[in-house]
Amino acid sequence: MKIQTDFVLSPIDSPSPTDVLVVPVASDTPAQFPAERLVSMIQSLKESGDFNGQPNELLTLYDSMGTSAKKVVLVGVGEKRSQKRSTWNDAIATAIRSVTTKKVDSIAIHTGDLSEDCLLGAIVGAGISTVPTAIRRKESGRFSPRVIYFLVQDNSSKQTVLNRGKIEAEAICLARELVNLPPNELYPETFAAIAQQLGSECGISCEVWDDSRLRAEGMHALVGVGQGSIHPSRLVVLRYFGGGQSSPIAYVGKGVTFDSGGLSLKTTDQMVDMKCDMAGAAVVLSTLTALAKLKAPINAIGIMALAENMPSNNALKLGDVIRARNGKTIEILNTDAEGRVILADALSYAAEQKPAGIVDLATLTGACLIALGTEIAGLMTNHQNWGNKVKLAAENAGERVWQLPMDRDFEEGLKSKIADLRNAPPSRYGGAILGGKFLEQFVNGLPWVHLDIAGPAWSEKESPSRDSGGTGAMVRTMIELGLSLT
Repeated sequence: MKIQTDFVLSPIDSPSPTDVLVVPVASDTPAQFPAERLVSMIQSLKESGDFNGQPNELLTLYDSMGTSAKKVVLVGVGEKRSQKRSTWNDAIATAIRSVTTKKVDSIAIHTGDLSEDCLLGAIVGAGISTVPTAIRRKESGRFSPRVIYFLVQDNSSKQTVLNRGKIEAEAICLARELVNLPPNELYPETFAAIAQQLGSECGISCEVWDDSRLRAEGMHALVGVGQGSIHPSRLVVLRYFGGGQSSPIAYVGKGVTFDSGGLSLKTTDQMVDMKCDMAGAAVVLSTLTALAKLKAPINAIGIMALAENMPSNNALKLGDVIRARNGKTIEILNTDAEGRVILADALSYAAEQKPAGIVDLATLTGACLIALGTEIAGLMTNHQNWGNKVKLAAENAGERVWQLPMDRDFEEGLKSKIADLRNAPPSRYGGAILGGKFLEQFVNGLPWVHLDIAGPAWSEKESPSRDSGGTGAMVRTMIELGLSLT
């Protein structure tokens, strides 16, 4: 996903003429800006209570206010001491989205002496707000400006931040676009073809395993989930090696391009947004392309397990037993618990690559959504140090995760009478954790984190800072994790 808008660093004391000037305003500190008239206006607005600088608060001034812009948009960033990357991401995204509903040629954002971390948030927020997500409408309702200027005090050290910010924004937009693609266009074969094309463009090695290769490799779990569809399963293996001889990090993504539930058929309400069930694989592809564009000095493997879960006379049946790549057998007791089944093969393969750590991302359970809501991903791990690294990456990136327990007694819910494991527990209690415990059986004891992104990967409603639909959740965290290991 290429952002068409140019991003340019511009000195704050000699800004280029622009259509719109975005001025972030803190709630607890006086405004600082070269135009005295604008500073005076902001102070008056605060005193009157008409604008307080609260997070994402907006006010448009249809006056240049002594600046080189045609109009000025004030956006609140809250208390200065509480500002971080996510603060600026959301605030700038809110401001840019309010502007790009109409055609504008240029926008300038006053970032001043902002820290590099907060500047990164501002750049990413601007980038993701210039790309419309209504990809199949005749009119998108959003217009990309030709250029966005970031007004800074000193641009000598900020070019690297600008480059990373735009690449990160493009990665998020790619993940959103993939999740939003209709399922008649995105299915295992076409998803794999997109990965091949992007891999070629970014210099990433890309292997695609078709149905015959999957069977030969013993990936009967991945094959089984997809066998009810006219679109057979695929495994995509991406390799980016920029870190010499160091052990790679493995990113593994669930890629169910449409989940009907199989013979355990979902209702219409449950099924209507199930094109988003491949969000984990979208994060993996977006992360690998971003790390390659950034020339990150690490080694990374991306594994995307792709399947379409459909009912047919050839679909998996309740009571079927299939054998995963690592030899463990799985009794199928609910064909709508298919994500963990395809990840069994993908994680087994990831473990064989002997990575330093594994992270899997999956819209795995409705139980996690019920437990943590729509904005927080559930984190489960078998290795606390590795889990702490992923949690820190999420915190720094401005995304939210919450660790769930992984006590051994939860494994009682995985026991089958006729196979090594059952794919659906006998009770609905602790469903998110039981999904994680199932996946743990396939990582061969290596450091591993499971992120259940069922909540944050999809947004039913539009917000001031974000479109509805695919969100690109966890792309920022996975890029941050990769860069933190360099």
